[in-house]
Amino acid sequence: MQIGEAARATRTSARSLRHYEAVGLIEPGRLANGFRDYCTSTLERVETIRFLLDAGLPVRLVAAALTRDATDGPAYHDDFLAEVIRFRDRIERRIERLVDQRGARRVRTSRVRSGLTLPPV
Repeated sequence: MQIGEAARATRTSARSLRHYEAVGLIEPGRLANGFRDYCTSTLERVETIRFLLDAGLPVRLVAAALTRDATDGPAYHDDFLAEVIRFRDRIERRIERLVDQRGARRVRTSRVRSGLTLPPV
Protein backbone atom coordinates (compact mmCIF):
# COMPACT_ATOMS: atom_id res chain seq x y z
CA MET A 1 0.00 0.00 0.00
CA GLN A 2 1.43 3.37 -0.97
CA ILE A 3 1.63 6.40 1.31
CA GLY A 4 -1.64 8.06 0.27
CA GLU A 5 -3.61 4.89 0.84
CA ALA A 6 -1.80 4.28 4.13
CA ALA A 7 -2.58 7.81 5.27
CA ARG A 8 -6.27 7.36 4.54
CA ALA A 9 -6.35 3.89 6.13
CA THR A 10 -4.79 5.17 9.37
CA ARG A 11 -6.50 8.58 9.34
CA THR A 12 -3.18 10.37 9.49
CA SER A 13 -1.30 12.51 7.01
CA ALA A 14 1.37 11.45 4.57
CA ARG A 15 3.59 14.04 6.22
CA SER A 16 3.12 12.33 9.60
CA LEU A 17 3.97 8.96 8.08
CA ARG A 18 7.17 10.42 6.64
CA HIS A 19 7.98 11.93 10.05
CA TYR A 20 7.40 8.63 11.84
CA GLU A 21 9.80 7.03 9.38
CA ALA A 22 12.38 9.82 9.78
CA VAL A 23 12.44 9.43 13.58
CA GLY A 24 12.58 5.64 13.36
CA LEU A 25 9.09 4.77 14.60
CA ILE A 26 8.21 2.87 11.41
CA GLU A 27 10.17 1.36 8.56
CA PRO A 28 7.97 0.85 5.51
CA GLY A 29 9.20 -1.34 2.70
CA ARG A 30 10.12 0.07 -0.68
CA LEU A 31 8.78 -0.79 -4.09
CA ALA A 32 11.09 -1.22 -7.08
CA ASN A 33 10.43 2.42 -8.05
CA GLY A 34 11.48 3.63 -4.58
CA PHE A 35 7.96 4.40 -3.36
CA ARG A 36 7.13 3.45 0.20
CA ASP A 37 5.12 0.26 0.68
CA TYR A 38 3.08 -0.01 3.88
CA CYS A 39 2.13 -3.50 5.02
CA THR A 40 -0.61 -4.39 7.50
CA SER A 41 1.78 -4.62 10.45
CA THR A 42 3.16 -1.14 9.70
CA LEU A 43 -0.38 0.26 9.53
CA GLU A 44 -1.16 -1.34 12.89
CA ARG A 45 2.00 0.21 14.32
CA VAL A 46 0.95 3.62 12.97
CA GLU A 47 -2.39 3.25 14.75
CA THR A 48 -0.56 2.45 17.99
CA ILE A 49 1.70 5.47 17.48
CA ARG A 50 -1.33 7.72 16.89
CA PHE A 51 -3.00 6.35 20.03
CA LEU A 52 0.06 7.04 22.18
CA LEU A 53 0.63 10.50 20.69
CA ASP A 54 -3.04 11.37 21.10
CA ALA A 55 -2.73 10.28 24.74
CA GLY A 56 -0.12 13.01 25.12
CA LEU A 57 3.12 11.04 25.11
CA PRO A 58 6.04 12.71 23.35
CA VAL A 59 7.66 10.93 20.41
CA ARG A 60 10.63 9.97 22.62
CA LEU A 61 8.39 7.99 24.98
CA VAL A 62 6.38 6.52 22.11
CA ALA A 63 9.63 5.20 20.65
CA ALA A 64 10.58 3.74 24.03
CA ALA A 65 7.18 2.08 24.37
CA LEU A 66 7.42 0.54 20.92
CA THR A 67 10.91 -0.84 21.39
CA ARG A 68 10.36 -2.56 24.72
CA ASP A 69 9.36 -6.20 24.98
CA ALA A 70 8.82 -8.89 27.59
CA THR A 71 12.53 -9.73 27.73
CA ASP A 72 13.50 -6.22 28.86
CA GLY A 73 12.93 -7.13 32.48
CA PRO A 74 11.23 -5.34 35.34
CA ALA A 75 13.92 -2.66 35.76
CA TYR A 76 13.32 -1.38 32.22
CA HIS A 77 9.56 -1.39 32.73
CA ASP A 78 9.93 0.42 36.06
CA ASP A 79 12.20 3.03 34.46
CA PHE A 80 9.78 3.51 31.57
CA LEU A 81 6.80 3.84 33.90
CA ALA A 82 8.71 6.33 36.07
CA GLU A 83 9.48 8.42 32.99
CA VAL A 84 5.83 8.40 31.90
CA ILE A 85 4.81 9.46 35.42
CA ARG A 86 7.39 12.29 35.40
CA PHE A 87 6.02 13.45 32.05
CA ARG A 88 2.45 13.33 33.39
CA ASP A 89 3.48 15.30 36.47
CA ARG A 90 5.11 18.00 34.31
CA ILE A 91 1.89 18.29 32.31
CA GLU A 92 -0.18 18.54 35.50
CA ARG A 93 2.09 21.32 36.84
CA ARG A 94 1.75 23.17 33.56
CA ILE A 95 -2.04 22.84 33.68
CA GLU A 96 -2.03 24.23 37.23
CA ARG A 97 0.02 27.24 36.10
CA LEU A 98 -2.32 27.83 33.16
CA VAL A 99 -5.39 27.63 35.40
CA ASP A 100 -3.77 30.14 37.78
CA GLN A 101 -2.97 32.47 34.88
CA ARG A 102 -6.52 32.17 33.57
CA GLY A 103 -7.87 33.09 37.02
CA ALA A 104 -5.60 36.12 37.23
CA ARG A 105 -6.70 37.27 33.79
CA ARG A 106 -10.35 36.89 34.75
CA VAL A 107 -9.78 39.04 37.85
CA ARG A 108 -8.01 41.71 35.78
CA THR A 109 -10.73 41.64 33.13
CA SER A 110 -13.42 41.93 35.78
CA ARG A 111 -11.65 44.92 37.35
CA VAL A 112 -11.38 46.65 33.98
CA ARG A 113 -15.05 46.01 33.19
CA SER A 114 -16.11 47.44 36.54
CA GLY A 115 -14.03 50.57 35.94
CA LEU A 116 -11.37 49.91 38.56
CA THR A 117 -7.79 50.84 37.84
CA LEU A 118 -5.25 48.10 37.60
CA PRO A 119 -2.03 48.02 39.53
CA PRO A 120 1.07 48.15 37.34
CA VAL A 121 2.26 44.81 36.04
